[in-house]
Amino acid sequence: MSAAVSLEVTVNGATIDTRVDARTTLADFIRDGCGLVGTKIGCEHGVCGSCTVLVDDLPVRSCLMLAASAHGSSVRTVESLAGEELSDLQCSFRDHHALQCGFCTPGLLMTAQALLESSEAEEIDVREAVSAHVCRCTGYEPIIAAIEAAVGLRREPAP
Repeated sequence: MSAAVSLEVTVNGATIDTRVDARTTLADFIRDGCGLVGTKIGCEHGVCGSCTVLVDDLPVRSCLMLAASAHGSSVRTVESLAGEELSDLQCSFRDHHALQCGFCTPGLLMTAQALLESSEAEEIDVREAVSAHVCRCTGYEPIIAAIEAAVGLRREPAP
């Protein structure tokens, strides 16, 4: 067993001050330490993107990052998108049938959320962002359409 290290991190707005095994990945900490199981662990090599979360507003493969490396950071998981109603992004995924089995969806949603929060997203940015994820079901076009539609909704002026 390796040594335990101190970890203070904000996860979905809640500050957590704890100790974790130095070898614990951020994905395992989120799932086991925080009880947030929306973040999926697929390949455990950073290839599939299912474990993507936002660390200080940037998409990160949580299976590759040690929890201790997130010390002092803000982490947002797919659960952070939950609200009384679906967000524009979630509605867009639903409306464009951008999910089937749903295993890749949390990572894709978080990557798309980062894209929406960044400067103006262009089509190539959407395609590039989606290319960092493995989806075995949809063929990617519905996912790209959903994200592009959500970007379009953000650009529309308020009524």
